[in-house]
Amino acid sequence: MTSFRPTALERAFELAKSGDCATVSDVTKQLKAEGFATSQITGPSLSKQLRELCNAAVAAKGEA
Repeated sequence: MTSFRPTALERAFELAKSGDCATVSDVTKQLKAEGFATSQITGPSLSKQLRELCNAAVAAKGEA
């Protein structure tokens, strides 16, 4: 039996979409806590994407 472990980048997007992380910093902290390397979670384009996902998810979670 094999278990699937997402890449750090895939997990970053999952966390951003979850609404549990309000900022990109929260995403990277959670990734580190889960044992992921965060060296790929850099750059302005990726940060912008994650920030927008975090903002939308937190807003949607607040409305629920």
